[in-house]
Amino acid sequence: MRTIGVEEELLLVDPDSGAPVAVAGSVLAVGDDGLEAELQQQQIEIGTRPCETLDGVADELRHWRSAAASAAEQAGARIVAVGTSPLPVTPEVTIKPRYQRMVTAFALTTAEQLTCGCHVHVGIDSREEGVAVMDRIRVWLPVLQALSANSPYWQGVDSGYASFRSQVWRRLPTAGPTDRFGSAAGYDTEIERLLATGVLFDKGMLYFDSRLSHHLPTVEIRIADVCLHRDDALLIAALVRALVETAARAWRSGEPAPAVDTSVLRLATWRASRSGLADDLLDPLLGTPRPATQVVAALIDHVGEVLADQGDQQIVGDLLAQLLDRGIGAEQQRRWARNGDLSSVVRRTAELTAS
Repeated sequence: MRTIGVEEELLLVDPDSGAPVAVAGSVLAVGDDGLEAELQQQQIEIGTRPCETLDGVADELRHWRSAAASAAEQAGARIVAVGTSPLPVTPEVTIKPRYQRMVTAFALTTAEQLTCGCHVHVGIDSREEGVAVMDRIRVWLPVLQALSANSPYWQGVDSGYASFRSQVWRRLPTAGPTDRFGSAAGYDTEIERLLATGVLFDKGMLYFDSRLSHHLPTVEIRIADVCLHRDDALLIAALVRALVETAARAWRSGEPAPAVDTSVLRLATWRASRSGLADDLLDPLLGTPRPATQVVAALIDHVGEVLADQGDQQIVGDLLAQLLDRGIGAEQQRRWARNGDLSSVVRRTAELTAS
């Protein structure tokens, strides 16, 4: 069974107004060692241990969200699992040489980059396997974007997007989908080519939708918004692991990676971020519009054999049914904002995040 680990970026907000507050330093000072600083002082990151079971991931997410909520409360704040702040905010970059250098290099793109994502690490046997996996899962990642979309607001207004976080994130030079690499050597050649431009500081600035971890034997999938519900984060993690194992099996059996152009994947990701599950998505293999429910069903069918083999089919079915019944995070935020009070949206999301 492949291991899974989940990293979540969480917003720090004022308990009364709901506005983001730059208290990450205070939160980290009183919190557990598993809490980490992020780019902006209005956010922190939590991360689970590598787990072999979905129950283990669920327990870890519950523990670390609770630990983060407790530390935030001691610092006079609350944590919120949203991809972007519903209320206006002026981000304050964390005082760290690397982040300050990013402000100098990328100016407003860095200064405005207060977004919260969900990153899933899945264990791999080798870098060769990892690259083969990335080449084969890339066409399915926009579906994960649609399922996790949880950032409809930007600076106090409705952006019109289900995931405006993805739009802000993709202003960074390397963010987004990648071409097929073909092999570990091809992946390394591409990285060397990008680093040689001088635009990037180091490998840490490879913000691909999926990449090989720089320090762990994992593939890291980075396309999802942080999920409002812990169960939705668990669903994304389960689907990512199933995609990785499905791709690895296909590679071992000699099946080629789908020949879908990166330009089409960019459109598929844009479509997913724009409307989530409320409109058509692009067919992962054909690149043509299909109802979102059909594309999600195609994903479940694609990984169905692996889910059955791992004993995860029932829980994934239940988690997906819950998500479709209540709606994605963006839809819930908009329902709570019908009276125009975005502070109430933050309060509701804070309650769910820490519950």
